[in-house]
Amino acid sequence: MGIGYTTIMYDPSEVIETGIGDVAACRYDGLEIGLGKLREAGPETVDDRLDEYDLDLYCVMAGWLLTEDDAEDAIDGAEIAADLGASFLGILPPPRGQVSDDDFETWLHDIAAAAEDADITVVLHHHGGAHIEQPDEIREWLDRTPDNVELLFDTAHYHPYGDVVKGIERYADDIAYVHLKDIASPAGFETHVENLTAGKVDFDSIINFIWAFRDLGEGELDFEVIDEALADVGYDGHQTIEIENRRERPLVHAKQNIDHHRSVTE
Repeated sequence: MGIGYTTIMYDPSEVIETGIGDVAACRYDGLEIGLGKLREAGPETVDDRLDEYDLDLYCVMAGWLLTEDDAEDAIDGAEIAADLGASFLGILPPPRGQVSDDDFETWLHDIAAAAEDADITVVLHHHGGAHIEQPDEIREWLDRTPDNVELLFDTAHYHPYGDVVKGIERYADDIAYVHLKDIASPAGFETHVENLTAGKVDFDSIINFIWAFRDLGEGELDFEVIDEALADVGYDGHQTIEIENRRERPLVHAKQNIDHHRSVTE
């Protein structure tokens, strides 16, 4: 098991210039990068930087699965990610109400087939305001997908819909990869969540949901308890700290978050 960090706060050029070095300097074990960002930065260049800093590539995250072109992009991304030694190809479901069940299921099966050929595991990312959001929907879609599709469990995206520890227990046999992220619900947050669940294109609700995410230890989640829950169910895979909305001084946030994680788990 290792602890990784995402490159969300870095532009593609910054990933190469500073991002990968920042992650290594904070003594993370691995890295997650978006497929679009990987392509723009250059797979060979990213691979060279990972080798230089002795970091593993945990996951390549494809973009939102909204169209046939997005599905084809993820299909092509399976081989790219596998060639770089990534463990997982991450799939983001479409925003709520944008795609039919039939289209989404077809795309997932096609992506899973490509991933099987490339020898990489697909991880399905449940996400607030998306096609896979509620706990029962996670179960439904894991059952509707091929066996090589597993779950990317995200602490902050599960929290608005259920108890995180109970979620870990419920999906213990399905979790292949974990995102650690904190969340602090603002006033009226339940209304914003309900709007997104209803499929409303409500930018106020979207913004309030996104900006509820926090650095570890600054929100409502107890990561010591979460770590214990993962251990109790026998999870020993990679965990990646995913921090958003912190584009200023990203190195400071990378260090702050790994320090908090270590302080409550070691």
